[in-house]
Amino acid sequence: MKLGVSMYSYVHAVKAGKLDIAGFIHEAKRIGADGVELLDFFYKDIEAERELALAALEETGLPCAVFSVAQNFAKPDPGLREVELTKIFFGIEEALKYGSKVVRVFAGDVYDASATLTDAREWIIDGLVAGANYAHDQGIKLALENHGKLAGRGDQVRQIILDVRDRCGHDALGANPDTGNFLLVEQPSHEAIQQVAEFAYMVHFKDFKPAPEGHTGYTYDSIQGNKFVGTAIGEGTVDLAQCIAALSAKGFGGWLNVEYEAEEDPFTGVARSIVNGRKFLS
Repeated sequence: MKLGVSMYSYVHAVKAGKLDIAGFIHEAKRIGADGVELLDFFYKDIEAERELALAALEETGLPCAVFSVAQNFAKPDPGLREVELTKIFFGIEEALKYGSKVVRVFAGDVYDASATLTDAREWIIDGLVAGANYAHDQGIKLALENHGKLAGRGDQVRQIILDVRDRCGHDALGANPDTGNFLLVEQPSHEAIQQVAEFAYMVHFKDFKPAPEGHTGYTYDSIQGNKFVGTAIGEGTVDLAQCIAALSAKGFGGWLNVEYEAEEDPFTGVARSIVNGRKFLS
């Protein structure tokens, strides 16, 4: 397995004007990451920033292993779902420009009271089928992240992948197990990963822990109201060793991309996550 880092780990530094895409790539090189994950989320001037990013990748020798997009197919309006599909198409096109082999995608969540969960799941399948077919034609894999309520559990992600593959007739859609997000649907991460490890095309390497008593900062709330905070890799309660063991048992040898979501300055927390992450891989 290779240890990369997602630019989302530095989201607060980017919002504070301390880092741009090219600067992130150089920071990833400085802290010893093997590669980077870029996201559509951070583009402002696409053409100009892409050129700077490609130059930074060449200067550092780092690969952009994954390009990530975030879309939501759980929308009643077919026109809006079509807009969400174009986000996947864009991600695939960017992946080709960067030489990435994987595009991270979401399923979506219901935010409209007029949409039922049953309807939303069908819209998600339809959208992912269309995205997966385009990805297949371009030689790209899509990795579905466990994110939200409709695709938060390992069994939910697994069944969506199986349903999409059944309709497509190919394996362009796989999984992006996020080692932290499973806690937000009250499922132990190492148990959930066993349900999707055979489909993994990439992994978000993340650690959480229960929020301390009296914590006044940002928390991630589970579906049962339990509160969690992000930590550096190896400093939370996720059984990361068992997560890696479950992936190894299914022959996964791809990218573990650190996705750091703690309140500590990412310039220290992400660097420590890379050091700690190496210990799990060794």
